[in-house]
Amino acid sequence: MARQESTVKRANFGSKLGVILATAGSAVGLGNVWRFPYMTGENGGAVFIMIYIVCVLLLGIPCMISEFIIGRHAQANTARAFRKLSGGTAWSIIGYMGVLTGFLITGYYAVVSGWCLQYIWASLIGKMSGSPDYFLQYFATLSSDPVKPIFWTVIILLITYLIIAHGIRDGIERASKIMMPTLFILLLIIVVASCLLPGAQKGIEFLFKPDFEKINSNVFLAALGQSFYSLSIAMGCLCTYASYFSRSTNLTNSAVQIGIIDCIVAILAGLMIFPAAFSVGVSPDSGPSLIFITLPNVFQQAFSQWPAIGYFIQLLFYTLLSMAALTSLISLHEVSTAFFQEEMVITRRKAALIVTVSTCIIGAFCSLSLGATDALTLFGKPLFDWFDFITGQIFLPMVGFLTCIFIGWFVPHHIVKDEFTNWGTLRGRFFHLFLFLVKYVCPICILFIFLHQLNLI
Repeated sequence: MARQESTVKRANFGSKLGVILATAGSAVGLGNVWRFPYMTGENGGAVFIMIYIVCVLLLGIPCMISEFIIGRHAQANTARAFRKLSGGTAWSIIGYMGVLTGFLITGYYAVVSGWCLQYIWASLIGKMSGSPDYFLQYFATLSSDPVKPIFWTVIILLITYLIIAHGIRDGIERASKIMMPTLFILLLIIVVASCLLPGAQKGIEFLFKPDFEKINSNVFLAALGQSFYSLSIAMGCLCTYASYFSRSTNLTNSAVQIGIIDCIVAILAGLMIFPAAFSVGVSPDSGPSLIFITLPNVFQQAFSQWPAIGYFIQLLFYTLLSMAALTSLISLHEVSTAFFQEEMVITRRKAALIVTVSTCIIGAFCSLSLGATDALTLFGKPLFDWFDFITGQIFLPMVGFLTCIFIGWFVPHHIVKDEFTNWGTLRGRFFHLFLFLVKYVCPICILFIFLHQLNLI
């Protein structure tokens, strides 16, 4: 029996600004505001940023354009897009892997996003003050609580559902036009406050004065991995969003603009955190605990002479963090929503509801595995960590690698060039460079990331 195809007219973003803000919102998330600062702190500061920017240009943007080409050409969800371009061959499995990756990430990512909402609430009711040990204990208690994290996970997924259910223009695009400028404003306010603190100069120097002696292979591979993670590559997000692009959208310009926005937000996130951290003598290499354990103490100490300002900055910071998490969660949710809507031929609201309920269940199990019960631990590792490991260290590099091979070696070059040049209406000066990077440079780099994450190199 032939697979049933949806005949519903596909929605599109309503404006160029909507395209950029929505897709940038997909890329700009906890990867920038949470992961980038601690990765920078652990890998030498300024030298890591320099290498990261090069990686975005040489790896991130070509991979992004590749997903854009697949999504816009097929005008379909990620799984169907690969199926169309591959002619139903084994290559179509890449699309299904991308959808599965985005679906699984949505579940455990929502748990972390829920923590951000809890921290907003805790700030509002005055519970974000105390000794360093207090913040350590607070996070340990929260993450292992059987009820609170699940409550906030459900709340943020319901917010996501309400946005997704309203469609592309009235839901995703409208929300992006509100949240992305707000995110930038909040970010700039906190950056200014942080950089005006006594001793902040050391933090600024850490970010912009490179120490080339700190460069080694681990820094290169960490920067490669972060560029991949930060731009939402191989999660199905970019491919799905590109299916809503109009035929006149300049894919290269869009990818470059999104890459620039991503780098700016990441650097601003560093300026928001490290000047404040250095001003109170906190080590820049505090690791993943930086946001939820170290920073509340940093804000409290840094603004000890102006407690009201410290309280305000802390509240703004966790609002910013929640907003960044939500913009990425929307794009992750949309990957699965588009898949179910088109493959099952159901309404968007029903598809979004299926994804919301399913990811709430996944999120609940992931949250419970962090301390509420030992039954959700496998080989000494909680379910949450398994989801993070399988998606981040196995699926993401694998899907990214196969996507580059697919575009560079399988898809006819005339199709790739037509999309790249908007059917000859654009000059396409960098087409051959793009093709070279996708065929050779990107797969090799991604392979190194994959092997490094598995500690094989």
